[in-house]
Amino acid sequence: MRQPDGPGHLGRYRHRPSTPLNDPALLTNAHGEPSLAGELKAEIGSADSIDLLCAFVMWRGLRLLEKPLLDARAAGVPLRVLTTTYIGGTERRALDRLVRDFGAQVRVQYDAARTRLHAKAWLFRRRSGFDTAYVGSSNLSTSALLDGVEWNVRLSRAATGSLLQKFEATFDTYWNAGEFEDYDPDHDRDRLDDALSSARGRGAAPLSLEISGLEVRPYPYQQEILDALDAERVVHDRHRNLVVAATGTGKTVIAALDYRRMPDRPRLLFIAHRKEILQQSLRTYREVLGDGSFGELYVDGKRPERWQHVFASVQSLSAYGIANVPSDSFDVVVVDEFHHAAARTYRNVLAHLRPSELLALTATPERADGTDIRSFFGGRTAAELRLWDALGADLLCPFHYFVVADGTDLRRVSWVKGGYDANELSNLYTGNDARARIVLNELRDKVVDIGGMRALGFCAGVDHARYMADTFRNVGIPAQAVSGDTPPAERAQALADLRAKRLNILFAADLFNEGLDIPDIDTVLMLRPTESATVFLQQLGRGLRRTPDKAVLTVLDFVGSGRKEFRWDQRLRALTGNTRAGIIRQAEGGFPFLPSGCQIVLDRESQHVVLDNLRAQISNRWADMVGELRSYGERDLRNFLEESGLELSDILRKGTRSWTQLRRDAGHATLPGSDREDKLLKRVRAFAHVDDRPRASTYRSILSDDAPAYDDMTPTQQRMARMLTWSLWSDGGGHNSVSEALAALRAEVATRREISTVVDISFDAAPHVTYELGGPLRDIPLQIHARYQREEILAALNFPRMPNSFREGVWYSPELNVDVFFVTFKKSESDYSPTTMYRDYPISSTLFHWESQSTTSVASKTGARYIDGSSTVLLFARPEQTDEFGTSPYLFLGPATYVSHSGDRPIAFTWRLRRAMPTEFFTQASAVAQ
Repeated sequence: MRQPDGPGHLGRYRHRPSTPLNDPALLTNAHGEPSLAGELKAEIGSADSIDLLCAFVMWRGLRLLEKPLLDARAAGVPLRVLTTTYIGGTERRALDRLVRDFGAQVRVQYDAARTRLHAKAWLFRRRSGFDTAYVGSSNLSTSALLDGVEWNVRLSRAATGSLLQKFEATFDTYWNAGEFEDYDPDHDRDRLDDALSSARGRGAAPLSLEISGLEVRPYPYQQEILDALDAERVVHDRHRNLVVAATGTGKTVIAALDYRRMPDRPRLLFIAHRKEILQQSLRTYREVLGDGSFGELYVDGKRPERWQHVFASVQSLSAYGIANVPSDSFDVVVVDEFHHAAARTYRNVLAHLRPSELLALTATPERADGTDIRSFFGGRTAAELRLWDALGADLLCPFHYFVVADGTDLRRVSWVKGGYDANELSNLYTGNDARARIVLNELRDKVVDIGGMRALGFCAGVDHARYMADTFRNVGIPAQAVSGDTPPAERAQALADLRAKRLNILFAADLFNEGLDIPDIDTVLMLRPTESATVFLQQLGRGLRRTPDKAVLTVLDFVGSGRKEFRWDQRLRALTGNTRAGIIRQAEGGFPFLPSGCQIVLDRESQHVVLDNLRAQISNRWADMVGELRSYGERDLRNFLEESGLELSDILRKGTRSWTQLRRDAGHATLPGSDREDKLLKRVRAFAHVDDRPRASTYRSILSDDAPAYDDMTPTQQRMARMLTWSLWSDGGGHNSVSEALAALRAEVATRREISTVVDISFDAAPHVTYELGGPLRDIPLQIHARYQREEILAALNFPRMPNSFREGVWYSPELNVDVFFVTFKKSESDYSPTTMYRDYPISSTLFHWESQSTTSVASKTGARYIDGSSTVLLFARPEQTDEFGTSPYLFLGPATYVSHSGDRPIAFTWRLRRAMPTEFFTQASAVAQ
């Protein structure tokens, strides 16, 4: 250990921890072992920097560490503290003292509604390399540090280096997250007092806003939706957009944030059907805009005077006469609860107005009457808050999803228009007492208090719903059947009885959405196979609303031996956010990677059913797709995907499969090709990621029948031609030049046409706005935030050899003076690997932690170039090595500049991106849940 080097260090090194610095340990405050407080004092006394992550900080606990913390401040040791307002446990005077007396930087998470941080941990860094950390149950309180029954694990860099890497990654990500805000006692004390008082008095507050003068910032999931709206408008020139997000996730906040970024506060009309919604929405806009006088109400007798920013009920607009409002009166029209838009009053308003931007908000795109409001937008959703993301953001109630084999054989039930025949299903289930007994037995096994339960059961038809209600009543469980034919007054009474627990369950037929909106639903029975993943999520969503008394939603899904057409992969992907191949690994392993509090449990028989179905969907659907295409007759690829519900990756799989091959196998005419065609068609999937306009347009031009000759192209077009040909032939294909390769491609009419179609489909789904490189690299045809295969990147940067010869994760171009970094976050395709996952990761949306190759030293030419910033660093990253199309493309994060470094062989760098990375990518790649 190094010696004291100045007056401020006197006495700091007198005491070492009882546990050697290179050893791990478990501390339990047991008799005969050192207390955590004693160890922490010694650790503080020898640390060169200190990080503390603590759910709450208390005065008496801080007092125990007073002397070493004062010594550390005198020695200039930086101290960073992250804490929360969780349960109001933190004491403000403790934070004040941390800042004022101990020189700490303190950041606080104020949002009690989303506080999930219960961690308690210390990290002590030392220039000697003997870093240590403590992770466990002890907050900064007297009982936790001295005599409480607390368990804490001591980590060391020498023995548990990968765990310290994860600690550093997670802490730095929290530290740079917007939800943790700097605490200054002189400016923030009142805000902290209010937040702590609120947390002590009410627990978690609902998502709401009050005028506070503080800037409203979007949560990551909200920013993803804002980014998607940007892409729709800027990339695709679409200005009628639908946002689908569950109730309670802040749809109106998203709309207000979207409006805030528009220049000059354009004229706004916000439409809803209830006064309460309009009043709350007006308050939300005022808070987001920081303007307490923004907007006017037009509802319940209130009328606007200025008609610039109006929050109006559809009833008021209709009574006034929408024809009396000039069609161009508003630049922006926002319609809340858009699932009501099928009503005549809404249709009249929307048909008359001509805004520059229409934004529709809903939680329920599929109405109870069968109308899908996405038809107003060409079947398109601009942005949708996925179930996985909402659960990960702690916005919805966790679910326990049990899949139970019920012994029924569905293989003989007719498959009609993409689903089981509803009448045959109802006949199979109605009167099936054996199946009903299984349902009742499973309910008794999985639900502790059936008498206190509020449940929904989704049935195959009205007769089935009535049968199940009779069955439950016969065993003493109050139940009733409801359907789309149930009179409104009777349905309303049934819902009231369920809320009051006069009924314990409603069995529903043909009701999925607004007709069954009861937040207190805590149990859902899936009593029929639901083919549509969207409808399945709507049914599940009836129970996902958070309430103070509901810890978890229990879901029982009863399955039989099904037809091979039924898509279990779509259902489980909707639940887990996983890839199709990943679903099999998850199902085989018991679904270990789910949001906190959630679980999926398959019994032995249902696991066989599901896994057999998944494997069939992934590996053996070609013959089914051939038959489906043959039955449809002539279709282009886009129409076939829309009508069949298949995905592009279903067609473009590894092996020989392609759209051209599918057409041939179905007996449809195809365009000609040469004997090279089979090999080239395998490479069509290498274009399923194209998502920037310049590349999509140039690729289409090069692939067209009247494409320009290579020598007649501009230098930028020539680079893109090289990108395209290297994507097809990574080994050069035996061609002596790009010009020769393009000449050979002329004969491949079917391949060229198929690649063009795939590029169109891929670009049409482009999720990000992309940006030119500009500056000295302006002629390089790579767009920041676009995705590229490695072959394209190397071609664009004039790599001097064939791309298949490239094996490294870094490359330096002396010609361009550019360092290129290729980063894959998850190095293993199937396993969680803590030893590799925390070397390269985003710290924030603009900061990136990256580790050099193990041979790179600070003194080397390469290391010096990285540190002094004499080259341009370009960063390309991807979550995993493979995706549903094969090799995953990299997202171009753009140029990065040096911030800091530490260590040697390898060197750990922090880089700053010129542009913040897309929120969706940051959320996916971050070391912590967002």
